Amino acid sequence: MRVAVVHDWLYVMGGAERVLRGILKCFPSADLYCIFDCLASELRAEIGYEQSFNSFLQKMPGIKRFHRVYLPLMPFAVEQFDLSEYDLVISSSYAVAKGVLTGPDQLHISYVHSPMRYAWDLQHQYLRASGLHRGVKSWLARLLLAHMRMWDVRTSNGVDQYIANSHFVARRVKKVYGREAHVVYPPVRVPLDFRSARKDSYFFTASRLVPYKNTRAIVEAFALIPGERLIVAGDGPERDQLRRIAPRNVEFLGFVKDEELAHLMESSSAFIFAAEEDFGIAPLEAQSLGTPVIALNRGGARETILGSGSHPTGIFFPNPEASCIAAAVGQFLATRDRFQPKNCYLNALRFSEQRFENEFARFVRNQYSEFARARQAPLSSDFGGNALPSPRTVPVQLTAARGPWPCRYIGRSG
Repeated sequence: MRVAVVHDWLYVMGGAERVLRGILKCFPSADLYCIFDCLASELRAEIGYEQSFNSFLQKMPGIKRFHRVYLPLMPFAVEQFDLSEYDLVISSSYAVAKGVLTGPDQLHISYVHSPMRYAWDLQHQYLRASGLHRGVKSWLARLLLAHMRMWDVRTSNGVDQYIANSHFVARRVKKVYGREAHVVYPPVRVPLDFRSARKDSYFFTASRLVPYKNTRAIVEAFALIPGERLIVAGDGPERDQLRRIAPRNVEFLGFVKDEELAHLMESSSAFIFAAEEDFGIAPLEAQSLGTPVIALNRGGARETILGSGSHPTGIFFPNPEASCIAAAVGQFLATRDRFQPKNCYLNALRFSEQRFENEFARFVRNQYSEFARARQAPLSSDFGGNALPSPRTVPVQLTAARGPWPCRYIGRSG
């Protein structure tokens, strides 16, 4: 069995790339294809590959920094990969990877991180965040996204089996493509053993500082609770604006390395998460270190945080607004003894890397076994497997359309 893995593009190490790493662990001999690849050699080694096969966009100027400019060309680019020699094609898709061309004797399984959010239900939010919600540029962007939606739906039938990274995304797949998706949660690095760390009196949040992460609402919430401290890790286009509006009890660290990030998560009273994510790995990373989560009650967080029951691991707030977050922080402080670090760790174990590899490999191999059996089975006839009936002579009465001459023909039918 020859396997190809198709990923959208590689320029940062994010949640989708962690899933890619897990896929390549399941199929280490697979060939990797992506539209462009700008990763350093050490990150390639971390994901688990040495080289990838790329599209013509790899050589375009500024592809790493301005790749969104090339979005109109990406459907065409991904369709140029010749995958005809592979038996199994696995696409890791949050944009166009699922649109690769495959034949009837190839099994295509697509792990969908999400249908293109900026083209579907989050289009208006993305246009506002990009300053494209009015004017001529707005209409050009809307026309492009309409074209992307049509292409996205058209290519959805080229996938034999869908896998979604959460039930939230599975509902998106059903709504957009009209297809059912099997759910395999992404892999999360969980320590082998639980260790109880001393908690400091601060709250912590970490993300890219972009509008849809709703970090602004978190910062504004701590203006309402001046007696509590917030530490913000991460960088992005909102950094300067957030610093200007932040009260004195909010501290910004900028980009921090993984080791420091883990220490900050582990030592904090709680991790605050205000984004509507398809899955959301950060809240699980916090729980894996024994830290409860205060999260927006939307998206994948509802599947990864236990907000009720005898062993809760977090608290939900209804809207990404400062007042709601401040109220949730107050609720947490009043009931913090209910959130035991060991329970947070045990909940995170349900999403471990080993669990992902077992579930993903088992599902793919079972699907391929069924596909291979169906492909090799002999074609059945329309007569229940019996021999075709022998020809027989029957009279057929033909009536002429014109003229007075009746016509009678005795022939063979069947």
